[in-house]
Amino acid sequence: MSKSLFWNNKRIFLTGHTGFKGAWLSFILQSFGAKVTGYSLEPPTLPNLFSLINLSEKINSVIGDIRDLSNLQKAFNDCKPDIVFHLAAQPIVLEGYKNPVTTYGTNVMGTVNILECIRQSDSVKSFINVTTDKVYHNNEWCYGYRETDTLDGIDPYSNSKSCSELVTACYQRSFFSDSDSLAISTVRAGNVIGGGDFADFRIIPDCIRAALANKVIEVRNPNSVRPYQHVLEPLFAYMMIAETQYNDKKFAGSYNVGPNEDDCITTGELVTTFCDAWGDGISWKSLQMDLPREANFLKLDCSKIKSVFDWKPRWNIKTAIEKTVEWTKVYQNKADIVQCMERQIDSFVEV
Repeated sequence: MSKSLFWNNKRIFLTGHTGFKGAWLSFILQSFGAKVTGYSLEPPTLPNLFSLINLSEKINSVIGDIRDLSNLQKAFNDCKPDIVFHLAAQPIVLEGYKNPVTTYGTNVMGTVNILECIRQSDSVKSFINVTTDKVYHNNEWCYGYRETDTLDGIDPYSNSKSCSELVTACYQRSFFSDSDSLAISTVRAGNVIGGGDFADFRIIPDCIRAALANKVIEVRNPNSVRPYQHVLEPLFAYMMIAETQYNDKKFAGSYNVGPNEDDCITTGELVTTFCDAWGDGISWKSLQMDLPREANFLKLDCSKIKSVFDWKPRWNIKTAIEKTVEWTKVYQNKADIVQCMERQIDSFVEV
């Protein structure tokens, strides 16, 4: 993999640019020479990656609600994008239980709104809707879900992302099926980790908060299995699919992006690996509490993306955690975060 010249001067519209994944993706795209317009609410946490790397000075940042169609259309039309990445979402399972109306409004109508902007545009050639591994109806299978399996998330967050998939498929069939100019893909990624995630109710941010405070890490579901991966894995996959289908629409479709089988580990194993990487004798304990229902066992079958694109994960879970700890200690020591991110990106693309 190398830094593709394809992105130089491409006009990119990216929703959700103030979030963890959106900030990383915006940073990568602008470093590759793209002209990025981001559209999102204010950063969801304090601190946040968007502000720490002064991203508003590197891209055209528009603060707005994805549910506000008229405001979204204005920013979209001003950009006249070649490529659209849709990441704006309410992304937390537990928050979905607390605020289901906001979750559905953002994740479903937000998708409708960005597709409406695309439908009325003549500039867009490639659209990536970023969803989640949780879109599938979870049968607690011991094997990975495939792109052809039933979409039916069990909780409001997961179900709203299933709906986002269905909305995208409907728009593709209704408005873009005969078009030679637009390619649409949905990409279902596993749980991501990496430097700069400060969200509540996510395991690695919880680990980092405890480590920085010299406290024992409390783990809610230590036996649950998830497809953990470094954030750069899906982001570069999104870019690969967007670029390839821009040049040839036959590559459009739905794709899973996740780790290899041996990196689908329990949350307890993940936290133990984090403790080893962090050092300083940090430890964890299981937290006994009543929680809303979440899937216990979840894996992705990534055979399709591996076959179509000759794709494979580049960093195993141990490396992913080490890179996350490296970033966090740079942040802790008030060192150069941008330089750390550039170094990690260079290391990733050179594998």
